[in-house]
Amino acid sequence: MNKIPFIDLKTQRIHLKGSIEAAVEKVIEHGQYIMGPEVRQFELALERYTNAEHVISCANGTDALSLALMALDIQPNDVVFVPNFTFAATAEAVALLGAIPYFVDVNEETFLIDFASLESSIYDAKRNGHSIKGIIAVDLFGAIPDYDKLTSIAKENNLFVIADAAQSIGATYGNRQVGTLAEITTTSFFPSKPLGAYGDGGAVITNNTELADKIKSLRIHGKGIDKYDNVRVGMNSRLDTIQAAILLEKINILSDEIFARQKIASTYSAVLPESLIKQKIHSTSQPAWAQYTVHCTKREIIREKLINQGIPTAIYYPTPLNELKAYQTYPSAPEGLQNSRLLSSRVFSLPMSPYLTEADQNYICATIEKILKRQ
Repeated sequence: MNKIPFIDLKTQRIHLKGSIEAAVEKVIEHGQYIMGPEVRQFELALERYTNAEHVISCANGTDALSLALMALDIQPNDVVFVPNFTFAATAEAVALLGAIPYFVDVNEETFLIDFASLESSIYDAKRNGHSIKGIIAVDLFGAIPDYDKLTSIAKENNLFVIADAAQSIGATYGNRQVGTLAEITTTSFFPSKPLGAYGDGGAVITNNTELADKIKSLRIHGKGIDKYDNVRVGMNSRLDTIQAAILLEKINILSDEIFARQKIASTYSAVLPESLIKQKIHSTSQPAWAQYTVHCTKREIIREKLINQGIPTAIYYPTPLNELKAYQTYPSAPEGLQNSRLLSSRVFSLPMSPYLTEADQNYICATIEKILKRQ
C-alpha cells in the first residue's frame, strides 16, 4: 500500500526539472547570499503577480506581521482584533510588541472572522476604555473573508486592516488578487504554503509608498541611507537570496498550481459525503486552497481509519488561541468563542497539493464514504 503524501513537494521538484537546482547554483557562484539580486527580482515578480505596487520580502511570515504592525506604529496596550481560530503567530506578533490581541470568534461555516463577534468586541473594547487600533483578518486555509464588509467595519471605527495571507497567495476576491485587498497584506513562504520556499521566508505587500519605505527600513535594523544610519528601532529580517531564487522558479508555475488546487477542491466538495461539513466559500472569491478542511463529529474515528489505509490527515488547529497557556489572559469576545472551540474539536484536513492524482483523490473519497457508511 502506497502512502499518499499530505503535501507533495517531491513531485513539484521533479516537475520543475532541475531549474531550482540551477537557480541555487547561480547564487552559490555569485556569492551574494544576503540581499543578492534574486531578492529584488522575486519582489518584482510578486508585485506583477499580485498587481501590488510594493512587495518587501523578509525572513518569515511572523516577521511580516511584526513589520506591518511596527510600520502602523502599534504601541504597548493598543488593541488589535484577531480571529481566535488560527495559528498562534497572528496573535504572537501583536503580543510581542506589547500590544493586546483581542480574540474574536469565527464563523462556523466559513471558519473566518465573524463580523457580528467583531462588532460586539469593538463595542466591548471601547466601553472598557481600550485604545483600539486595528484588525488582522486571516485568510484561513486559503479562503478569503468578505473584505468589503470588513473594510466597512474598520472605517466606521477608524481601524486599520492587515490581511494575514500566509495561506492565500494566488487567491482572488472579485477581480482582485490577494495582496491588494487591505492596506497591508502579509504572507509566508513556509514550504507547505501555496507559494513555498525550501526554508523560511515572508513578505509584506502594500500600495502605500510611505508604509513600504518604512518597512524596508524596519527589516534591516531601522536603516536610513545605509545600515549604519539607524533612524528607527528595527529588526533583522531579510529573505535569503537562495530562498528568493527558489521562489522565482516557483512563482512561474503558481497560476497553474492554483488552478489545479481549485480543481481538486471542487472534486472534494462535490464527491465527499454531506456529513463531512465543508468550508463555505465567499461567492465572489477563488481560494488558494492551502488546505482542504472539513469538520465532523466522528473526526477521530475517520482519521484513524484513513491512516490505516495510507491516507494522512492533519488537524489545523487543535486548540483555540484563547485556551493556549500563552494567551489565556487576553480579552475575548463578550458573547464567547463557541465556534472556535467547536471547530477545533472537529476539523481535519485532507491531502491537498497540485500534484494529487485523480486516482488518489478518488481513493480518498471512496475510502471516506465506506468509513462513514459503517458508522
